This record gives sequence, structure tokens and C-alpha cells, in this order.
Amino acid sequence: MIEYFNIFKDWLFSLGEEHDVNPLLLAILYLVSKPLFFFFLGWVIKNMRNKKPFMTQLLIACVCFSIPYSYLIFAGRNISVWVYIFIAVVYAYGGFSIYKKVTEKVDPTMPV
Repeated sequence: MIEYFNIFKDWLFSLGEEHDVNPLLLAILYLVSKPLFFFFLGWVIKNMRNKKPFMTQLLIACVCFSIPYSYLIFAGRNISVWVYIFIAVVYAYGGFSIYKKVTEKVDPTMPV
């Protein structure tokens, strides 16, 4: 089991060197950005329910969502086209899901 982990780790870091991307930094950015994204998205939904301004929180949520992908786009070199297509699909799906989440009808029985 440890041998397979070491093989995977070596492959991942060689891939990172090939594309000038630090896999550890990318993973940290991803793991930090997602909780921040959900925190600010929750704040947006709370402000929308309370009829308060929410655009700043929505903008911050969008930035948090895109941090790891932006790192890959700006720091990466020689990255395959399919990776850029995947990132575009993730952005499109993320935008659609955010739109659906903030525009869905509020359940009156749900606590605020």
C-alpha cells in the first residue's frame, strides 16, 4: 500500500514539475477556498432572506471558488486543452449552481 502511495506521489510531483505547478500548493488552495466559498455563499443567502445587500459577499464567494483554478491557469505551463475545458465546465457549473441556490424559493418553515 505504501509503495503505491509513493508511486502516486512521485508521479504527481513529476507532473507538477512538468507543468510548473506545485501540487501541494494547489491542494492547499483548493482545501482552503472551498470552506470560504461556502461560508460567503451562506452569508449571501442569509442576506438575501433578510433583504440586505449581498453583492460584496457574492463577489468574494466567486473569488474564493476560483482561486485554485486561477492558480492553475496563471502558473501552469504546457497544460493540455482538456484541462482548460474542464476548468470552463467547472466555472459554468459553479455559476449555474450558485444562481440556482440564490434564486430558489425560500421555504417559510425553514428557520432564518
